[in-house]
Amino acid sequence: MKTALTLLACTALTGIALTTPLAAQDKPKIATVVKIADIRWFNRMEEGVKKFATDTGADAFEVGPAQADPQQQVALIEDMIAQGVNALAVVPMSPEALEPVLGKAMESGITVITHEAASQKNTKYDLEAFQNEAFGANLMEHLAQCMGGEGEYAVFVGSLTSQTHNQWVDGAIAYQKEKYPNMKLVGDKNETFDDQQKAYEKAQEILRAFPNVKGLQGSASTDVAGIGLAIEERGLADKTCVFGTSLPSIAGRYIETGAVDGIGFWDPAVAGYAMNKLAMMVMNGEEVKDGMDLELEGYNSVKLDGKVIYGQAWVNVNRDNIADYPF
Repeated sequence: MKTALTLLACTALTGIALTTPLAAQDKPKIATVVKIADIRWFNRMEEGVKKFATDTGADAFEVGPAQADPQQQVALIEDMIAQGVNALAVVPMSPEALEPVLGKAMESGITVITHEAASQKNTKYDLEAFQNEAFGANLMEHLAQCMGGEGEYAVFVGSLTSQTHNQWVDGAIAYQKEKYPNMKLVGDKNETFDDQQKAYEKAQEILRAFPNVKGLQGSASTDVAGIGLAIEERGLADKTCVFGTSLPSIAGRYIETGAVDGIGFWDPAVAGYAMNKLAMMVMNGEEVKDGMDLELEGYNSVKLDGKVIYGQAWVNVNRDNIADYPF
């Protein structure tokens, strides 16, 4: 039987209306600015943004830099401000690097909503699919079970400045130290810049430097695919455990071969839709409150903690259920 999130991929983005209908003359311009253009994670997010535009009549669109570079993202946001957008929905590469430009946007009267940036100061609300340290601990539990609770493991992040990636990894390491003391982290956080080839190269370096490593945990959506290729080439699928954040469309072939053992994720399309919906709610003066229902799977009873809104939207996938998630 397909899970509720599976059904979301097929149905939940259809026909969702806002509380306040758009007046015929109103067509707010909402720019979703992502970390990097033309990778599958953010291509999937764009589907949600486009669906929001169709459902509401808003001029909602997605843009992203050619490279995962905070300064390129700053320049893109500057351009959106110059174009006179009404709202920005931003997935920051570096929350700290974006503070000045998001502050400028807010001073200009632009509504700012962020995602994957719980510490962001210059935002009206930050939307998180879940509590990040808990998600990291969830990935570590799967990694530890696969490893038999012992042995060496390594961790990967898309960027050392990416807040969510570091929260996932920090949450995973803290969980490991508490629950699985016979496991040992080797090396530092491996930075991949959301690049599958760099993840592959880093994995090769880890496998050479630590020949006894049993586990590898990725954070960027492309990490486990790069790691999986390295594992596959070395014939280590049966001797290693690989878990991380990704999508079936990115990591699926390596899950099928066993080079990657499992992934966790939330649906970027729903997150994109939810960010835009929050932006519209703020612009319409609607109340944002603890326990509210955004009428989107995983965001039906959100937790509001200051500026941060938490959903309950993660899902774990392995070879047994990957066919349920066709994206």
